[in-house]
Amino acid sequence: MIVGLLFFSYFCTIIINGNPRTCQLTNLSTHQLTRMKHQKMYEAEDKMISLIKDNYSLLQSLGSFGINLGFGDKTVREVCEAQNVDTYTFLAVVNFTINGYRDFDEIDKLSIPTLLQYLKASHEYFLGFQLPFIRRELVDALDENDNLARLILRLYDEYAHSIRTHMKYEERTVFPYVESLLNKTPMANYNIETFSKHHGQTDQKLRELKSIIIKYLPSDGLHNNQLSATLYDIFNNEEWLRLHADVEDHIFIPAIRWIERQTRQNDVSMKISRMIGQNSDKGEVLSEREKDVVVGVVQGMTNKEIADHLCIAINTVITHRRNIAKKLSIHSAAGLTIYAIVNNLIDISTVKL
Repeated sequence: MIVGLLFFSYFCTIIINGNPRTCQLTNLSTHQLTRMKHQKMYEAEDKMISLIKDNYSLLQSLGSFGINLGFGDKTVREVCEAQNVDTYTFLAVVNFTINGYRDFDEIDKLSIPTLLQYLKASHEYFLGFQLPFIRRELVDALDENDNLARLILRLYDEYAHSIRTHMKYEERTVFPYVESLLNKTPMANYNIETFSKHHGQTDQKLRELKSIIIKYLPSDGLHNNQLSATLYDIFNNEEWLRLHADVEDHIFIPAIRWIERQTRQNDVSMKISRMIGQNSDKGEVLSEREKDVVVGVVQGMTNKEIADHLCIAINTVITHRRNIAKKLSIHSAAGLTIYAIVNNLIDISTVKL
């Protein structure tokens, strides 16, 4: 049994469109493996009700995506489209949280607005409902006049405070930064790597709390049952919080990294275009012969080779290059190459970069 679980922790086979597909599931604990009842990779044409029947824990995720119940026998795609949720992103999160599947075909297809909605709603659920709910359960199950009971409540309050602080930081800093990226006005002096380096689970206090609760079971049946039920809810929410952090680490953060790369590339292109436009405005428009000389320089020709190619004197080539540098304020071959590409004097595919 142990050998089988160890082997399974590295590879599992998923049937997709009738074809077996092997995906790697690394660093999974025995607990995670045993909770994976269904190794199917869900697809857009599956019935949404089938996902729920297979995995009742998804009911909580539906609310975070803004998906309401009452969808009948509609497919995942039909439900998502009807409720303005990106299907690809929904399935990426579902397949990851259920089966640990993270081999997304195209990270650029992930919808950042959908991920933001999911994470914000998850925060609201956890901070606004689940944390206060569990505290009420603890109060009902414990005798507040007992010193150990007061310790349990104090530990829980410290744990709740650490979670609240962490999530509020994301809401004040990370989410606005991501929204600024989407609006193409990225905030300065911040990137998702800063968040990633300091992103971790604050579960040490929760482990201590569970340990004390397990050791502290009242002798009377009513309080014992209440405390056992509360402990069960704490375990469930610890698992939920772990999955929430994993979605941020393995889906959200990589998607934001991709947007940051695209934004940086676009910024460079805009700056080059603006620089060339400004330089062109300062000087005169290049003549056709000067454009021919630029192309020759970009292609790596010497002055003599350009002169022979254009059937003009070397001194004439030198004069043209001097005039080009004066008009454009560009003196390097690399700068002329950028100018030639942006102004369609040469195809970028023909240039050795």
